[in-house]
Amino acid sequence: MAGRVVVVTDSTAYLPAQAAEDLGITVVPLQVTLEDQSLAEGSEINGERVARALQAGQNVTTSRPSPEAFAQTYRRLAEDGATAVVSVHLSGDMSGTVDSARLAAREVSPAGLDVHVVDSRSMGMGIGFAALAAARLARAGGTPGAVAQLAERRSLNASIYFYVDTLEYLKRGGRIGAAQAWLGSALTIKPLLYLVDGRLERLDRVRTTERAISRLVEVAALDAKEGDVEVAIHHLAAPARAQDVAGRLQEQVPGLGDVMVSEVGAVVGAHVGPGTVGVVVSPIDG
Repeated sequence: MAGRVVVVTDSTAYLPAQAAEDLGITVVPLQVTLEDQSLAEGSEINGERVARALQAGQNVTTSRPSPEAFAQTYRRLAEDGATAVVSVHLSGDMSGTVDSARLAAREVSPAGLDVHVVDSRSMGMGIGFAALAAARLARAGGTPGAVAQLAERRSLNASIYFYVDTLEYLKRGGRIGAAQAWLGSALTIKPLLYLVDGRLERLDRVRTTERAISRLVEVAALDAKEGDVEVAIHHLAAPARAQDVAGRLQEQVPGLGDVMVSEVGAVVGAHVGPGTVGVVVSPIDG
């Protein structure tokens, strides 16, 4: 299998397990610490458990994979016949995951493995759609450079919008400033966020959840109408709310087709909190 290019991502891509398996994508887990126990996202802890912990007032923290975890993954793939790896990861402004991947890439490069590390500047299926597209190109014989460029283009061009019930969890994790957290919780204001160059920023503030969800659908629909797109709805402990958003989007964007609805995993869930709904719009032509 000489010349084989393999795609690696991390657990915050929230890829459907079967899709990752079918395309040979390797997923490296981030870690979640709950009650002094470090657990691997996906295999040992999921979003549902984190939601329960947060609702019970328990402390939940997250951490990146170690460089050695990536190095071991890259070495194993080389032993299995890979000659190049395209490694696509959570925004470097949110996590040190991509830094761990870069350190590991430098460690294994003397052995002859060509590793391209991509900072997605994204999260969730913003990474996931990029990884899937990259893996399809790799399977079709794309060069490592072309596969990496596609992954970068798809992830950078994705639009991501979030409704959160409260900014408190983002404040605790240091993902948003204390002043913004205070404004978001004052006067029962409901915050809407969006991803800007790998960072979560405030998009809008409204006074009721219903108005916030309507605004979320409105802005996502504007992006989805721009051309051929893939769309995912993420949520934490809010399946009915997520299905409602998916239905409204399909009503407002004729021809949209299937919309993926999935619960976020433990890492993103720990920072956004229960009740969150997010929309990812990823242009297919990237």
